[in-house]
Amino acid sequence: MEEFFTWAGRTLGEIIRFVVGLLTGFFANLGDSARGFLEGLAGSLGISPSLVSLGVLVIGLWLLWKGFRALMRRALFATLIWWLLGVTVLSWLIY
Repeated sequence: MEEFFTWAGRTLGEIIRFVVGLLTGFFANLGDSARGFLEGLAGSLGISPSLVSLGVLVIGLWLLWKGFRALMRRALFATLIWWLLGVTVLSWLIY
């Protein structure tokens, strides 16, 4: 009977070790993939891959999106204002 519990404990331990190794590898590769994507995005735009630059990029794209939404509501004056703000913010990054 003692051999059965020894076998069950070892089997459970090996399963847990396998799952932990699998998850560790997955999250390590996920981080490398995200880092590579952000560095590629920043490199193609000619900006530094810092969090501040990427945050300003997101804000600029959000302003352009707001302009597009204003255009869908047929608010032409608001569209021009949002697009002007968005292009201004993005022009600070892309030189």
